This record gives sequence, C-alpha cells and structure tokens, in this order.
Amino acid sequence: MAIISVKFMAFLAIISLLYFVMPKKIKWIVLLLGSYIYYFLSSSKLTIFLIITTISIYVSALLINNIDNKTKIKCNGQEKSVKKQLKKKAAKNKKVVLILTIILNFGILAFLKYGNFISENISKLLNAINISYEIPLRKIVLPLGISYYTLQAISYVVDVYRGKYKAEKNFGKVALFLSFFPQMLEGPIGKFDELADQLYKPHEFDYTRVKFAAQLMLWGIFKKMVIADRAALYVNEVFSKYTEYSGIVIILAVILYTVQIYAEFSGCIDIVRGIGQIFGVTMAENFRRPFFSKNIQEFWRRWHITLGAWLREYIFYPISFSKACINLTTWSKKIFKGHIGKLIPAAFALFFVWFGNGIWHGASWKYIFYGLYYYILTMLGMLFEPLFTKIIKLLKIKTETFGYRLWQMVRTTVIVLIGMLIFRAPRLKTAWVIFKSMFTFDNIGKLFNGELFNIGFKAADFVVLTIGVGIMFVVSLLQEKGYNLREKISKQNIAFRWILYYGILFAIIIFGIYGKGYNASSFIYGQF
Repeated sequence: MAIISVKFMAFLAIISLLYFVMPKKIKWIVLLLGSYIYYFLSSSKLTIFLIITTISIYVSALLINNIDNKTKIKCNGQEKSVKKQLKKKAAKNKKVVLILTIILNFGILAFLKYGNFISENISKLLNAINISYEIPLRKIVLPLGISYYTLQAISYVVDVYRGKYKAEKNFGKVALFLSFFPQMLEGPIGKFDELADQLYKPHEFDYTRVKFAAQLMLWGIFKKMVIADRAALYVNEVFSKYTEYSGIVIILAVILYTVQIYAEFSGCIDIVRGIGQIFGVTMAENFRRPFFSKNIQEFWRRWHITLGAWLREYIFYPISFSKACINLTTWSKKIFKGHIGKLIPAAFALFFVWFGNGIWHGASWKYIFYGLYYYILTMLGMLFEPLFTKIIKLLKIKTETFGYRLWQMVRTTVIVLIGMLIFRAPRLKTAWVIFKSMFTFDNIGKLFNGELFNIGFKAADFVVLTIGVGIMFVVSLLQEKGYNLREKISKQNIAFRWILYYGILFAIIIFGIYGKGYNASSFIYGQF
C-alpha cells in the first residue's frame, strides 16, 4: 500500500478516527492492530519475519534482565570474591544471549537481503580457482522495512544489555515499537527510550497538532510528487541510455538525481513524521538541510541522521572501546606517535562504520564502494587536517567569511554529487564509464538551444522543476537561519494561510507526477 495513495489516506483516516474515539487504555492497541494490518497488506506472509524478530528481542531482553535480577539475589550476603565470580558468570551469560539474538536477526537480514549476492560472489570465486560450480540463486522478496526494523530491534536489546533501561514486559508494546506503521517504509530508525512512551501514552485530538501534522505531510507530498518524481523523468532517461549521452547531459542528470533523492527521501520522512504527529508521536529528525554542510562529516550528521547515529552508537563506539582497538591504539602511539598515532585507531573503527553504511544500502559492490568512497575521503581529510590548518594560517585565509563558507559548501556538494553518481549507476563499472563521460564537453551547445531540457520531459517540466527546487531552497535557507515556518504561517491571518495551503494542494494536483492508479511512484529508499 503506497504511502501516497487514496487507499493509504483512507486507511490513515480510519485508524485516526478509531484512535481518537477509543478509550485511553486501548489507544495504543489501535495503533498496534492498525500497524499489523498495514504491514500484512504490504508484505502478506512475510509478516512472519517481523514477528520472529519481535519475539526474539522481547524474550532475549527479558532473559538479560532475569540474569541481572537472579545475580543480585545470589550476591546478597556473599563475600566480595564470590560476588565477583557471580557477576562475571552473569556478564558471560548475558553476552551469549545478546550475541545469539544479533546472529538470529542479522542472519535473517543477511539471508533475505544478501543471500544471492553472497552466493553469486562465492560462485565467481570458485570459478576463478577452476572449480566449476554455480550456487543456485533464489527469487526473494524482501519484507517491508526489514533493514529499518532490524536495526531498531538490535538497538533495543543492546540498550537493555547495557543497562540503559529495563526490558518491557508487555509483548504488545514491544511489537508496536517495532511495527509502528508510518516508519516501516523509510524509517526513521527509532530508539526505544525516545519513542516507546510516546506510542503507549494516550493522546487526545488536538487541532493545532493535527494542523501542523497536515502541513508537514502536504510539504512532503509536494517535494515527492512535484520535485522528485519530475526530476526522475530526466534522470531515468539518461541513466537508462547512458551510452548515448555525455558531458553536460550527464552532469545535469547527476545533479537532478541528487535533487530527486533528497526531495523524495526527506519528503517521505516529512510525511512519516506528520503521520506520527497526528497521534502525538514526535519521530526522530532524519534530515537537517545537508547541502549547507561545510564538510563530509557534517553532511552525514545532517543526512539520514538516524542511520548515522545508529552506526556511531552500535558500531563505532563498541569497536573503539574493544580490546583489539585499545591494543591497536597503544601500538600505534608507540610506533608512530603524534597525529598519525591517533589516526590509525580511528581509521580502524571508521572502516566498519562506512562499510556498514555502504552494505546497508544494498547487496551490490557499488554500495560497498559507495560507503568506502566516503571512508577514504574522511580519512584523507583527517590525515591532512594539520597541513590544511597550516596553509590557512600561512595564507591568512579568513575562515569566518561568507566566501570561504560558500567554497566549503560547494566543495562538499561536488563530493556528494560524485557519491550520488556511484549510488545511482546500475553497476560499479558503469559508474566509472559515466564518470569519464562527464568530461566530454562537445555538447555544451545543448545548454543554449533548449535540447537539454527536452530529454525525458518537456521544457515546461523543467520550468516547474526549477520553481519547485527554488521554493525548497528558500524554505531550507529560512530554516537554516532559525525560522520555524510552521509557527510563522500559523500566526498569519486566515486568508493568507488558506491561500498558501490551497496553493500547495493544487500545485500537487496539477503539477504532481502520477503513476499507476494516480498514486505517486515508489520510493527509492523503500527498497533498502
């Protein structure tokens, strides 16, 4: 069930109505039942994988708490040495439970999402050493949101293991945390301590809250249908026939793909957060105007924020504080000392972060390279940071000026554009072919004769797209300067507000790109 469709909007209206008319005690049950109905309609029998994940983390979290409770009882009145042994045994048992839970859930994800990729590469490796054997590939359909809810599930059980909070004893509440229907398509990846109480707490109907939610959803639909789906017309045409195009045509395709994926992904998150807000649930922010970033590290703190936060908390920190990394830190400081000595342990931990970022996006070498592309650039930036600082001081460059900040943003955007080329290309080899073709400037005349703006769509579409991107940029710029636009709009007179609302609504109806059954096309990140 597409999130931008008449069916979904009817479904949302029914669930909302039921939620607000039901007694306070069972409001969360309405959300749970609604979430599972939505998931079953979207994934049918594949719902079993969501249920398995839910049961596994529910049971393992209770087991971890049970081990802690029994250990505390056993430790009462015991000598210090006995307490130490009991706690050591408990820590070992808890770790076993945690590891088995992680293996089970990542195992399901690996089998469904990466099974064919692994089999294909094993077959290629066997053939390379003259062993003629092909591992049969399976036709597998991924359960909706498995990449998102798996990370969310792991974060819950790890946090219980760390003692951040106690395990939830109500199975239904754990199930709702994992299955809350708005987040199943493209996230954001929620954390139990931030999301759970909001889901279970009964919320009454509040006109102001629902009004703000509708504004956010409308803005998200505008970004998706008017901007992203229109940009896709040009992008799909060029990338599907990349051998026929080069130079300025390819460059514009890469730029428009970047516009497309940002408008679409952030637009979907706006819709999702708006739906959550209807029920009084404030979901995590996933984008914070990333194209105002001054470097790659800042870009990834603003882009897909919840994925970056998950990788940092559950991969970077555990590896950084692991025994292996501590030993590496000690060794590197003795051998290299100074800046390099500190850099090596960071490079070790960051490798797994960026590898995880890449492979999370899909079962393909291009996604792995996509993650490592940012890893290499991040490490180069860290490696040469002292040199850059010296050059800036030597040349007396004023880093606080607008011109320098603009240069930083342009530089970062160019790096991101190359990354998006890798991300969009069908294969890694194709990405290299397309990248090289960008530097053929024999078709620069297409900029001036109008031919460029008739590839995949008509010139009128380009005008609409340009206006749409301009509106999105102005809104982002105002937000970057600290303006809360929804509150500003709400304080305007009623005539202005409704002219604005109807303007966006009719812009979507008139200029939106429609797919089958007058629905929006599917979301790019929905496949991950």
